[in-house]
Amino acid sequence: MSTPLPSTPPVRVLLVDDHAVVRQGLRLFLGLDPDIEVVGEAGNGEEALSEAERLMPDVVVMDLMMPVMDGITATRALRRALPGTEVIALTSTLEEHKVNGAIEAGAISYMLKDASSDTLADAIHAAARGEVRLHPEAARRLVRDFRSAEMRETLTPKETIVLQLIARGRSNRDIAADQGVSEATVKTHVSRLLSKLELDSRTQAALYALKHGIASLDGAEG
Repeated sequence: MSTPLPSTPPVRVLLVDDHAVVRQGLRLFLGLDPDIEVVGEAGNGEEALSEAERLMPDVVVMDLMMPVMDGITATRALRRALPGTEVIALTSTLEEHKVNGAIEAGAISYMLKDASSDTLADAIHAAARGEVRLHPEAARRLVRDFRSAEMRETLTPKETIVLQLIARGRSNRDIAADQGVSEATVKTHVSRLLSKLELDSRTQAALYALKHGIASLDGAEG
């Protein structure tokens, strides 16, 4: 008899929103996904930092407009303190400064609160894998407004391919399988291309690729 494969642990999620009813709604429909575990809640940015350090979630779903400490400030602090925890910015509007501020602070995804439960659950699983997910209109605005420094060195052909795949939302594991190399090799490529482009995150790398025609917006949304 074959040995059963070990099950993958659920994605641990921290919900951050200043409205309890919103957190309750998120908890209810995310609870329908057996591969997602809501491990905690917070009502403002300060509480989010404290709870994240206590609970060590894989993903934080972060509202942007909150009292005491807003979501952008909290995202920046959280990404510094817990670089292994990804942040999904979840808000009700597509205001320019919020979109840009959230991504610059280190959020891997930007979603609207009117997104379907399936869309948000997909974004949570993608974030846990290190994949970029952006609301299509947010992506267009980010690409339009994105500013980057001049490339310090030319990307190698392999780094260019990795950059294209990042822009399409692929994880390191997916890229490794696609290119027939180890995940460690992909991490090295990602680190080098971020350094050459003077960027801080995969999301910024995806925007760079879209801005400079290395990848297409349609391809990045799929």
